[in-house]
Amino acid sequence: MGHGYRTVSSRTGVDRKTVRRYVETAKRHGLRVNEADKAIDDQLIADVVLDIRPGAGSAAGAMRGHCRAHSQLLAGWLAEGCRGPKLVKLLARHTGVVVPLRTLQRFVKEELREPRADTVRIVDGAPGILEVDFLQLGEFRDLSTGQPTMLHALLMTAPYSRHQFLWPCLSQTQEDVFDGLEAAWDFFGGVFPILLPDNLKAIVTKASPDPIFNREFVEYAQARGFDIDPARARKPKDKARVERQVRFVRDDYFRGERFGSVGEARIAARRWCLKDAGTRTHGRTRRQPLMVFEAEEKPCLKPAPSEPYDQPRWGDFSVGRDHAVVVDYALYSVPFGLGECRLRVRCDRATVKFYLRGRLVKMHPRQPRGGTRIDAVDLPPGKAELATRDATSLCSQADAMGPHLGEYARQLAAGPLPWSRMRHVYRLLGMARRFGEAATDEACARALEVGVVDVSRIDGMLKNGLVSRRLIKPNQTPPRGQVLRFARSSSEFSVHQGGDDVSA
Repeated sequence: MGHGYRTVSSRTGVDRKTVRRYVETAKRHGLRVNEADKAIDDQLIADVVLDIRPGAGSAAGAMRGHCRAHSQLLAGWLAEGCRGPKLVKLLARHTGVVVPLRTLQRFVKEELREPRADTVRIVDGAPGILEVDFLQLGEFRDLSTGQPTMLHALLMTAPYSRHQFLWPCLSQTQEDVFDGLEAAWDFFGGVFPILLPDNLKAIVTKASPDPIFNREFVEYAQARGFDIDPARARKPKDKARVERQVRFVRDDYFRGERFGSVGEARIAARRWCLKDAGTRTHGRTRRQPLMVFEAEEKPCLKPAPSEPYDQPRWGDFSVGRDHAVVVDYALYSVPFGLGECRLRVRCDRATVKFYLRGRLVKMHPRQPRGGTRIDAVDLPPGKAELATRDATSLCSQADAMGPHLGEYARQLAAGPLPWSRMRHVYRLLGMARRFGEAATDEACARALEVGVVDVSRIDGMLKNGLVSRRLIKPNQTPPRGQVLRFARSSSEFSVHQGGDDVSA
């Protein structure tokens, strides 16, 4: 336009020498003074900038050159774990030159460390996905104990709407995961069809391309009806939306707050998710997460659960010689045929189930701590009645042996000491098997006539009275499975020798 360098310098706010350098460079690329038809297009500007290279780095100074000369030493110390001030000391000790700390740090960052790999932005995906991650908020002082405690949190973010929920907790256990997800379904008003966590031990037992999921969490996912799609191991960018919110949660929710308990922190977290995080204008989408969630994502969710989840616990327990297992300080019987082995036990609020190599072998109602649950069918034959103190069953056995014997057994069991009386009934049944049912029933009848209810008297009657006087005959039938030694006649043992019968 015909203006001089001084005028251009005053109007652009740059030095006159800089103006001259730009103009002369542009002339070399075809620009002519007072030629209106010569447009200054993007190509001309690019050629000028590329030629002049404004803002190019200055030449390396003496300290940078000294670092380059001893780069191998610095690389070795870095490999050993040395950092910052220690590198300055070591370099000064070996070379006698003290390099400024910032100069050394810039040299290490720019020339010794590998450049960071390029990354790509992952699309948000369809609605209905929930990314989950644990984070450490910081230390707070619990008013109930007065001790400083570390506060953790389970953070859940929907990558489509950016709506999120925060569940503060004191640890990162499986119970905390279940409690946080249950609170999240209530907060969102539904269950997300897909859950995208990292490889928490509470969720993933073994991380791999085909991950092995935790048994308890698989049951929970089946009960709530969502699929598990975990991120790859050591790939936090697979769930970049929830990772990106960690700093925002620490700064905007936790910093500067004073929570007296975890319950107070949870109430504040729910309010923060609705009022602050939910209604802010998101820097990337330029929309409010809560409005996007209510309008576009909530219709994609499954119905929220109407009842709290009955969280089971699994464990391995040993079966003792008494055919019983102690689970959570309660005793349960298992079938005696299992012997001494290890069982896999599933315990929830209502039932306790026992598994042997994946097969259900026994199930009991859940008992309180210190309780006992013994099923008579689990005990060996002949021991169930005594072990379970089942006097009724013992009396029924006595009824089958004889009417007077049954009546005598009922009067024995009706005493004030039921456990002691049961042993007496058990002894009475043993005498019926030893002396015979008929003889014992007759002895019980005679004892009932005179009103004597004492099992020792029946034993004495059978041994010293009725049997010895041949008033009743003892049982000659051997017990089942047992052959008496001299049950056969003596003629079967005779051998004919020389016309005489000789007893064998």
